[in-house]
Amino acid sequence: MIRLSALIAGAVALGSLSRSLWIHEDDCTTETRRTQRRVLSDAEGSSLCPPCLSGDRVLTGTHLGEAQENPTARTTLYNGIELPSPWPPRLSDFPTSVQKDPPTPPYLQSPPAVITIDVGRQLFVDDFLVAETTLRRTHHLAKYHPSTPVLKPDKPWEGDGAYVFSDGVWFDPKDQLFKIWYKNGGGTCYATSRDGIVWEKPALDVKPGTNIVQRGGRDSSTVWLDHEEKDPSRRFKMFRVVGAGGACPITGWNNWAMALHFSGDGIHWVDAGKSGRVIDRSTVFWNPFRKVWVYSIRHAYPWSKGTYGFERRRSYVENPDVLAGAKWDVGEPLPWIDVDRLDPMREDLKIRPQLYNLDCVAYESLILGFFTIWRGQPKDRHKPNTVVLGYSRDGWHWSRPDRRPFCNVSDKQGDWNANNVQSAGGGCLVVGDQLYFYVSGRAGQPGNSMAGICTTGLATLRRDGFASMDAEEKEGTLTTRPLRFGGKHLFVNVEAPAGELKVEGLDERGEVVAPFSRSRCIPVQADRTLQQVRWEGSTDLSSLAGKPVRLRFHLRNGKLYSFWVTPDESGASRGYVAAGGPGFTGPTDTVGAAALKKTP
Repeated sequence: MIRLSALIAGAVALGSLSRSLWIHEDDCTTETRRTQRRVLSDAEGSSLCPPCLSGDRVLTGTHLGEAQENPTARTTLYNGIELPSPWPPRLSDFPTSVQKDPPTPPYLQSPPAVITIDVGRQLFVDDFLVAETTLRRTHHLAKYHPSTPVLKPDKPWEGDGAYVFSDGVWFDPKDQLFKIWYKNGGGTCYATSRDGIVWEKPALDVKPGTNIVQRGGRDSSTVWLDHEEKDPSRRFKMFRVVGAGGACPITGWNNWAMALHFSGDGIHWVDAGKSGRVIDRSTVFWNPFRKVWVYSIRHAYPWSKGTYGFERRRSYVENPDVLAGAKWDVGEPLPWIDVDRLDPMREDLKIRPQLYNLDCVAYESLILGFFTIWRGQPKDRHKPNTVVLGYSRDGWHWSRPDRRPFCNVSDKQGDWNANNVQSAGGGCLVVGDQLYFYVSGRAGQPGNSMAGICTTGLATLRRDGFASMDAEEKEGTLTTRPLRFGGKHLFVNVEAPAGELKVEGLDERGEVVAPFSRSRCIPVQADRTLQQVRWEGSTDLSSLAGKPVRLRFHLRNGKLYSFWVTPDESGASRGYVAAGGPGFTGPTDTVGAAALKKTP
């Protein structure tokens, strides 16, 4: 047998210093604004240890201009992971970008003695759940939908652009509509859809006769449908990156800020305040596992002798209060994540990559990360950014086992996705048996670096289909680490129409627990994203609830994507469904098989 836990390492990616850097506001109008700033030379050193990260204090944004003392008590998450103290972790500096091996998340180095699986489908994207296996892990990529691009600039006020620059794509259960907020030539527009493919641009009253819902220039923006908000007038939240009136006098950089807005309908927005300073491509997400807002910030960092500089990487602020969390001061956002040496250079450019953006969303039992990787800026084409996936089980540390572009550029100038593919706020939607990923692409202009026509495309993937554990005709097995659950119905997402899956339950000593043996398991021969597993002589797993149990999967000629144990015979996973989807009533799956019947 192979111990996969000894073979698969995750990836947290952290940063390199460069002598000269570019700020580039992504824009699809006829002019692209650039500012080149010369920064600290190699001879002047490269210390990255700001005063706010020294000593015994961590700055988490739970303040109005003040720092929060480090918590002394450790927190145990829903999955059994114990967060280190202090939290969030402090990094005195970024390991040198591209030249460092990615650190393995601590929960993969030392998993919990017993993993609780009451929240969500359990995915095989890493070895967190796996004690030993003879199955082979395969990572899968999204495929562009034949109708892509699904959103194009066809209105006079849209100019050359109808595209998500994060922004947001959500399914709203309130009126059973797909909703998209997107960037036009300058502001933010809004469209709706019944099926997520054909979109309507309604005439609204914000700017009469148009579908504009926010006027004024902006760079990146994030729109979040907040299902947990108690005030209906704040159900939608928008975070627009706007000019801050010039560079920060302390850093000489950080010439942007986030403008925060609230809305009850996603159309009419009220101002709610502004954040501390950022650098253009900064975004936000809600971590429902810990009930905190996370600001994913592009930010300038202290170097030496009072000098500041940056490359494209991320800083972190978290807070349960969305407004209080935005009030950071210079140097308070914590160094968080960057690329590493496993992010490949393009052979044609030979430029070390950087982390352009990180959008995140809760999906089932983990956090999905959409890492937009900057591959360089050639003079004769627009930048060939691509989206690569990462996974986190604590909201901070990342595993990125597959560095291939999940949503790629075509490199053929004139194609909708020839250049600069970027993810959407909300990440993905659950639509029947599939996941929908909305991304933007830029067609480019011949002979220069302009973006050209900017549109929004759709990519799809099997539900839970990020990674599968595979067997050929010869049977293989996978044994989990000790698990604990409160439910009683076992479900799997499996692709084995010409094969077979059986499951057995084991106690702490590895002995089969009757009647949950392989011989009594009713063989599963199906290709279904929601399939119940049953045993002869037992109606359910209730006799195992609350006890440490291992599951051993026996698979022949098939692929296993996920499993979960639920109290609901419908197969409702109780996990998070990212940006939602038809049939779901809120942020989690409480309906199970009923959602499959709502596919448009």
